[in-house]
Amino acid sequence: MKIDRRSLLRFSLVWPASLPLWPGTLLQAAESKDDRREETLTKARPATADSLADAIVIKHENVFFVARPDGSVPLKDSHGMGLYYHDCRYVNGYEIELAGRKPAQLSASSAQGAIGVFALTNSRIELMGGHVLDAEELGITWRRLIDNETPALRDRLYIQNFTLQALEFPVTLTIQSAFEDLFAVRGLLPKRLGTLHPPSWEGDRLCFSYDGKDGIVRTMTVYFDPPPTKRQRTTAEFVVRLSPRGQQRIDVTLVIGESKGRAAAGRSSPGPEDFSRLDSDLERETQAWMTHVTKVVTNGSALDQLMERSFRGLRVLRTHLGNETYFAAGVPWFVALFGRDSLITAWQMLAYHPRIAEQTLRLLAKYQGAKEDQWQDEQPGKILHELRIGEMANLSAIPHTPFYGTVDATPLFLMLIAEHAAWAGSLSLFDELRASIERALSWMDTYGDRHGEAYLTYTSRSKDKLINQGWKDSGDAIVNADGEVAVPPLALVEVQGYGYAAKLGIAELFKRAGDQDRADRLIREAQRLRERFNRDFWMEDEDCYALALQGDERPAAVISSNAGQALWTGIVDQDRAEQTIRRLMAEDMFNGWGVRTLSSKARAYNPIGYHLGTVWPHDNSILAAGFRRYGHDVDALRIFHGLFDAAYHFHAHQLPELFCGFGRTEYEVPISYPVACHPQAWASGALPFLLTTLLGLTPDGFEKRLRIKRPMLPNFLDRLELRRLHVGGAVVDLAFRRGTQGVDVDVVKLQGVLDIQVDNESRERN
Repeated sequence: MKIDRRSLLRFSLVWPASLPLWPGTLLQAAESKDDRREETLTKARPATADSLADAIVIKHENVFFVARPDGSVPLKDSHGMGLYYHDCRYVNGYEIELAGRKPAQLSASSAQGAIGVFALTNSRIELMGGHVLDAEELGITWRRLIDNETPALRDRLYIQNFTLQALEFPVTLTIQSAFEDLFAVRGLLPKRLGTLHPPSWEGDRLCFSYDGKDGIVRTMTVYFDPPPTKRQRTTAEFVVRLSPRGQQRIDVTLVIGESKGRAAAGRSSPGPEDFSRLDSDLERETQAWMTHVTKVVTNGSALDQLMERSFRGLRVLRTHLGNETYFAAGVPWFVALFGRDSLITAWQMLAYHPRIAEQTLRLLAKYQGAKEDQWQDEQPGKILHELRIGEMANLSAIPHTPFYGTVDATPLFLMLIAEHAAWAGSLSLFDELRASIERALSWMDTYGDRHGEAYLTYTSRSKDKLINQGWKDSGDAIVNADGEVAVPPLALVEVQGYGYAAKLGIAELFKRAGDQDRADRLIREAQRLRERFNRDFWMEDEDCYALALQGDERPAAVISSNAGQALWTGIVDQDRAEQTIRRLMAEDMFNGWGVRTLSSKARAYNPIGYHLGTVWPHDNSILAAGFRRYGHDVDALRIFHGLFDAAYHFHAHQLPELFCGFGRTEYEVPISYPVACHPQAWASGALPFLLTTLLGLTPDGFEKRLRIKRPMLPNFLDRLELRRLHVGGAVVDLAFRRGTQGVDVDVVKLQGVLDIQVDNESRERN
């Protein structure tokens, strides 16, 4: 499908790469912060870089590396690959050649998260002395490790001779660095603000440095073992001499440095023992992570593999900020603390690793808004949208320090506190965060309600472009039936559901804490909201809820997946839920792999538009939970099977952030979205959350009880086990098996006190 001219214009760069950023530009830009925020936050897709669909990602905490399947990072062209740390790309080119020819790829993997292994072989090359070596006579293993402590990227190359003759040929490694801020890599802001120094050789070390405008000197020092035979610009050349069936090793270590003022000299060259030690440590750490995650066992079915891929993807995205751990939103564009994304992913993982939800909530409470600041969209009690720590953030060239431009993170924060308490069976976190909870509730009633009727609403503050603050946050995401963007202020359909669920969930905790009056007031507010919502958002002619209400009270009258997210929260009346689910599962919405973000009948529909008709796995996992809530079990199962099938067509069988909305009947495979993040947090959490939904797990930790409502198994399974499931201080192993009257549940092992109640009564309404 061709992209129309308007779409191409929306994808254009903010600052042409051909134009330099002259001294003083930063000061001039500082006088127009609103204009820069408008440009930065209203793109139709997250980056202008080339496709990352086949990229290999390795990450450990704050350091990550993105490469082609052959292990290289292109020396030319616009791309998002390279080595990143603290929102800066330290390597934007890294290629290997054997006798002037690039090797051929055999395979690549990053199964351990922080470890990548690339298998290569030679093209036809000319050896020293004029002899020719045929293709595929050499084996090249390129093993890479991320060292977060140093921090560094550590590479080990093994070159193996599979012939019976002695071989001699040159191998070159070329590395380049421009120290670009992530927002520059994404094509959203100027390329560089500080001073980039020419690369230099200090003995056998290749040195790069950049004096940031923010006062931070960023360096990268490349160590080689053995030392290169020749050094030219940023290329190291080695003469490889291989005996018959022989092997040679080359170690390369790229050490990242940050300091205030001029950096100190680099340390001595790392030894080979550093690589071996780190290799073992990283493998042990990954295995330790997996042992702390609730295990899903299906006796070798494909679901085992997909669940493990999901959990490993989330292990990659696990990131620390201070003493707390959270799930960064996605690689490469969103390796940062995100309010909405981190909260939803933590929710998806409550049945598998509840500890991260607790830490995420503490982090977000720490950065909760305390004042009114238009540049950052900060308001008292508001939960942040995104926190950045790179050069542009340090200079306030972007508002992400943190940026609070989200309408839904605050109610989601409250929802997660309530759901975490239900799993934990404890008020300890509620008591600890009581002040933050009160401020969040106050924000919802004071700042969030700018639309009247107590609806959570946002208003764009840019001059002539809409900045969207729901999960569909691209500039063209919220549209009317005529295809034009909706008019602010906007009250999104799913956000009203979040507000409803937040108040009911927190009311339950106030009740348990002995504050019945506060609980009753919140319940009354939630009930009034539900009544108004079902009156104002319902589109009788469409059998569905509107995407949003606009400033002039007109509905954004399109069919979108947002209405399905409202089902998840319980705000929808039962009779209208029936109609809504049927509408969302119609052919123009359900494409065979999942529910589209926007109906294919809508004038604004674009199957490759970021939020205008694509399929988002996390969105579908929430929809399935909503379908189950209202008794539509078969439809929830259809969504599970669609995403399960789709996962097998993506790299490493890992669901990406999103994929294109083309129908399953049009193409035999789901079509990749070019710059989708992978791994991406709430996409990695989608299948685990879908499984929780199908199994019907409903915790009541306060009563030391686990309710299992209408448990279901995927069609291809007759048995499934959950091991080390934590509920209310107890740990339980459960076995689900298909029986004559539905799915039976057996308690295999129990530590602690837990009452298991299984409800197999059918409410199927499909």
